[in-house]
Amino acid sequence: MSVLVYVENWGGSFKKSSFEAVGYAAEVAKAKGTEVVAVCIGNVNGDELAQHGASKTVVVAGNETFNAAQYASIISEVANGVGADVIVMSGTNNGKNLAPGLSIKFEAALITNAVAVPSSVDPLTVRRSAFSTKGFVDYKANSGKAIISIIPNAIGLLGEAVSGVVETSSASGTSDMEVSNVETASGKIPLPEAELVISAGRGLKGPENWTMVEELAELLGAGTACSKPVSDIGWRPHSEHVGQTGIQINPNLYIAIGISGAIQHLAGVNGSKTIVVINIDPEAPFFKAADYGIVGDAFEVVPKLTEAIRAFKANS
Repeated sequence: MSVLVYVENWGGSFKKSSFEAVGYAAEVAKAKGTEVVAVCIGNVNGDELAQHGASKTVVVAGNETFNAAQYASIISEVANGVGADVIVMSGTNNGKNLAPGLSIKFEAALITNAVAVPSSVDPLTVRRSAFSTKGFVDYKANSGKAIISIIPNAIGLLGEAVSGVVETSSASGTSDMEVSNVETASGKIPLPEAELVISAGRGLKGPENWTMVEELAELLGAGTACSKPVSDIGWRPHSEHVGQTGIQINPNLYIAIGISGAIQHLAGVNGSKTIVVINIDPEAPFFKAADYGIVGDAFEVVPKLTEAIRAFKANS
């Protein structure tokens, strides 16, 4: 029984979360004594997936527009065709949309928010985050088949290069759902992919002040984010909202500017490796979760921080 990994692509290109999923699948396959089969949907070159552990890559051409029901049908068909009993995927926005329907189509147990490779494959036992990232729980799949969805940027790149082959498939899938419109954000670093994230809240007082956040983010090559109140009042797009009801992120560095740090916000950023908080209120709850804190006016601190980083980069 092989391990299948669904490898998401963006306009024909792979990103870090794609390679994380392949590497994770390779670790599962190694423990099971089998091989990894990757499946990609769309017009994409799958050759590079062998560098991360995929012995075979199945490319299903066409179907460029993401349709959760159709994709679930295609992936299930490919999984059954290669005799897979485990499917691995990344918990991106599309992945979260796809996983439940795929578990029904594939008749498999579903374990989401995985943060570690399985501690056992017989039975399959996977650690996942729980209680809004406040704790962990080990889930055991007692069914014959299982799907594991991993949190992007939480595990890292695990796979090793193997000799791989690429095949094409005519699987087309079926769907009763029709996609009427697709809106994509261009020119930005996707938050689940970002190693560095600069985020701000109502402490910036208005959308016109976001230029200093964007300037700092551009200097660091970081993604930009915001708190829920900011997106609710229209200062920033909802695609930048991080938190319990927004996007969950796991960057190496998270800088929060003018955000109080309510528990709902912390639930989406607790996985950050290092948290830096800038807030004028020394009693802001966020300071309790921060690795580093700066008590000060953001309109004074952020420009000085930007200049200091610019000077450091110029001299290094």
